[in-house]
Amino acid sequence: MLLAVIAGCEIGFWVLLAAGMVTRYLLKLPRAGLVLLAAVPLVDVVMLAASVIDIHRGGVPAFKHSLAAIFIGVSVGFGHQTLKWADKWAAHFLGGAPRPVKPPKRGPERARRERAGWFRHLLAYVVAVGIMIGLGLLSGRGYDAALAPAGTWTIVLVIDAIVSFSYSFGRAGDEAREKESV
Repeated sequence: MLLAVIAGCEIGFWVLLAAGMVTRYLLKLPRAGLVLLAAVPLVDVVMLAASVIDIHRGGVPAFKHSLAAIFIGVSVGFGHQTLKWADKWAAHFLGGAPRPVKPPKRGPERARRERAGWFRHLLAYVVAVGIMIGLGLLSGRGYDAALAPAGTWTIVLVIDAIVSFSYSFGRAGDEAREKESV
């Protein structure tokens, strides 16, 4: 049952996002579109409530609970950025706005964007792992099973940190190459 709720919530996220953009730009109803977009975080509330109810009814912490926690964490960490990205592209394709500017491939701005992305990743990780632990504690059966994906995610987070912050260390070389090409 919980997996069906998770799948429904993930589908609901994208349906609300698309409906908000279509309402905002094609139907030219910006306030109604904004209401639909404001409802997007409610999907996470439904997913969290379903997970808590499942655990409260005797469900054993398992991967399905971890999956819900991961979706919620990623939504908290990257949701706002995803909405902004979608809004820019919807404004372009549906509303006639100029094409969004591509992010720089190198330089200080790229380094800043990469670091900011990693901090969003860290936020997603902390929220998800916190929910995993909370669900495990709520169950009274421990959180080992719910935390199983956190080990792999920790490795991914460390690799992401190395890659993301490497743009900061290569900045001087990027600036020198930029000057030479001018």
